[in-house]
Amino acid sequence: MRHIISVLMENEPGALSRVVGLFSQRNYNIDSLTVAPTEDNSLSRLTLTTSGDEARIEQITKHLNKIVDVVKLVDLTGGAHIERELMLIKVKAVGAQRVEVNRTVDIFRGQIVDLTGGVFSIQLTGTSGKLDAFIAALGDSIVMEVARTGVSGISRGEKVLSLRGTS
Repeated sequence: MRHIISVLMENEPGALSRVVGLFSQRNYNIDSLTVAPTEDNSLSRLTLTTSGDEARIEQITKHLNKIVDVVKLVDLTGGAHIERELMLIKVKAVGAQRVEVNRTVDIFRGQIVDLTGGVFSIQLTGTSGKLDAFIAALGDSIVMEVARTGVSGISRGEKVLSLRGTS
């Protein structure tokens, strides 16, 4: 099962390397990873997706909690949460394909951010499933390039991953 784990960690050199190293040493796979400073510049929020049964995810969270730089973590998959991913995709569209690509972009609430000759660059935000469905709707033959950010997630409601506030 896919899990989204959010980690609040010290914004220090080597912190990300230690987290990634843990996954590598234990032969765990990271499907996606995003990291950026939080509202507190001394902390970063790392969000990663990984797969495994409950026992494996429990092992991962126990190992992560042992890392000195890790301040707090939560498995978002265990509760109500919001997740989003950003994708930039470049597609070849000429003639009648242009209308079809435009229609598909509108259906998925994407934006065409660049148009050069017969090439559309499209921005799309949503769940990983939505982005996968968009690619499938376009068809492999016109997709030229895909760049995805990885999942970013946050708990719904009052629950926050923070040193202050409700946890």
